Amino acid sequence: MTSFWKGKRVRLRGIEPDDWTAFMRFTEDEERLGDVLHPPRSAENYRVRAKEQAAAKPGDDCFQLVIEAVDTGAVVGVIGSHHADRRAGRFEYGVTIGADHRRKGYAAEAARLLMRFMFAEQRYHKCEAHVFACNEASLELQRRLGLVEDGRLRDHAFLDGRHHDVVVMSMLADEFTQRHPAGER
Repeated sequence: MTSFWKGKRVRLRGIEPDDWTAFMRFTEDEERLGDVLHPPRSAENYRVRAKEQAAAKPGDDCFQLVIEAVDTGAVVGVIGSHHADRRAGRFEYGVTIGADHRRKGYAAEAARLLMRFMFAEQRYHKCEAHVFACNEASLELQRRLGLVEDGRLRDHAFLDGRHHDVVVMSMLADEFTQRHPAGER
């Protein structure tokens, strides 16, 4: 049997202390591409944060995983579950792929693995993604996965010197199961 956390292109794994260099690179990519802008952080800050995440005890349904390319073992991105609400049965997810690894199917496969875990194993009912309306590539990824637009938060985020809408998208567990059968990896 193959690992639940491994697909054709990616393997999801826990964060290791040495992943700090990839996290620093992803932040630089996001800033360069205009996705997010943060104040500069030191390399030591990235090292400490990666070490803390690597040592964190699992316990709730909010977590981050590294996305590795199966063929090369390279760290190509991170994916995580956020704002999980067990009582309401919903969680939000986010994914970041390094600039030189985008448009290769890594994000879609990682998202399917994460959603399969959250829906089938953790018994969540609804997955949400919040996407900047100006991020066409991310919106298209969500649509290809089967998420639909629930609504739009007008001028909700400030980025690149101006306010932007945020599109709230979601998929229900039964919609995921129909669109992505259990045998699909």
